[in-house]
Amino acid sequence: MTGCAAVQVADRPVDEVLQIINKDSNERLENPILRVIREAGTIAAGSDVILTSMDGIRRPIDYRAAPILDDSREMTGAVLIFRDLTERLGLQDQLRQAQKMEAIGRLAGGIAHDFNNLLTVILGYCSIGSSRAGVGDHLRQDLAEIREAGERATLLVAQLLAFSRKQVLQPRVLDLNAVTIGTHKMLRRVIGEDILLSSNTRPDLGHVLADAGQIEQIILNLAVNARDAMPNGGNITIETANVELDYAYARTHAEVVAGRYVLLAVSDTGHGMDAETQAHIFEPFFTTKGIGKGTGLGLSTVYGIVKQSGGHIWLYSEPGKGTTFKVYFPRIDEPVEASKQPAPPVESLHGTETVLLAEDEAAVRELTRSVLERYGYNVMVAASGPEALLAAQQANNIALLITDVVMPQMSGRELATALAKDAPHMRILYLSGYTEDAIVHHGVLDEGVAFLPKPFTPEGLARKVREVLDMVK
Repeated sequence: MTGCAAVQVADRPVDEVLQIINKDSNERLENPILRVIREAGTIAAGSDVILTSMDGIRRPIDYRAAPILDDSREMTGAVLIFRDLTERLGLQDQLRQAQKMEAIGRLAGGIAHDFNNLLTVILGYCSIGSSRAGVGDHLRQDLAEIREAGERATLLVAQLLAFSRKQVLQPRVLDLNAVTIGTHKMLRRVIGEDILLSSNTRPDLGHVLADAGQIEQIILNLAVNARDAMPNGGNITIETANVELDYAYARTHAEVVAGRYVLLAVSDTGHGMDAETQAHIFEPFFTTKGIGKGTGLGLSTVYGIVKQSGGHIWLYSEPGKGTTFKVYFPRIDEPVEASKQPAPPVESLHGTETVLLAEDEAAVRELTRSVLERYGYNVMVAASGPEALLAAQQANNIALLITDVVMPQMSGRELATALAKDAPHMRILYLSGYTEDAIVHHGVLDEGVAFLPKPFTPEGLARKVREVLDMVK
């Protein structure tokens, strides 16, 4: 810690070997050993100061200096004990950053939930209005502009949900090499011809449990971020490897559990980042790009996906020396799962079944009812769980319950459970603007649960309803 061997410091003034400096003012403090000697045996202690040794390295420390006494209580020397606080202060900074990101995530998730309800109504009535307007009607073009703006807003809200870890994942056992190689064609179109893209993948790579689409999103966002850091061209390298994160690593990285991981690293030769930029790089809407050149949600989306997938992300960067993002996913031993076959296309979106709709948001409830009735369904509506239970007592042939997940008085899952006792053959479709533990666990959809995320379009709603009703139990 001092950077000196004993032979180098023997017979040298103590102040040349160890200097104690005030962290805030950068002023040199009296050496504790000298104070103990000068004040005839007093004990000196201090914390949150800087130790500068002969090799020039500065370390945050706390210290305690005390006299060495002989049997007759005469002072024969002094001892200085100091503790390097670099690791502890680093972990405290990481913990504060994690807490800040968690708080921002809760705020983002709440905003996304409310906006998804609004966007459901906006996009829904745009679609209905467009279907009623004539081909040459100027109103049709106006509605198309509104719909395009709504769809852009939907993308932004989806990125906020990803950051806040409230999106619904569909994980399966993956070979990260296959996913990485599969993105190359898309990446080459995105990053441009002046950037060299290369890969370094391990052939014996372990498997991970993750959502393939979200992994592709991670690679794409990191590659785009790398491209923007190299306006005059450069190199992007994507690497995979099996790694062991030991207890020493976990001790210096908050939230990391020691164990086996699969590494996905994306490196660039761009302009790099200083420490201040790195401290904010994963925060939503933080961007170093000019106005109108980015939303600031790309890396925050990556952060949310990685965390929701049970992984960790760290970056290594210096100004002028490029950047490397390292993503660690827990390694598993299960074999790779085959891709699920898509459901057969629905022949007709219309139906005549009775549907019970429970939705506490009035505008969404009215839109959903209107859409379902346009497709031929007999719709019963309720603004809450208890109201839905009363409505169900008046009908014995409810084929489908459509319920919002989050409602006052009774959740959608509680409502479905109560109705299923008397109607075991009734199908259930959950609606929600973000994930909830009522139907998912850590963002992973429960097996056999039908879920339609908000915002949805009228056709999307009708298609999902028909799929659920036609499912073989």
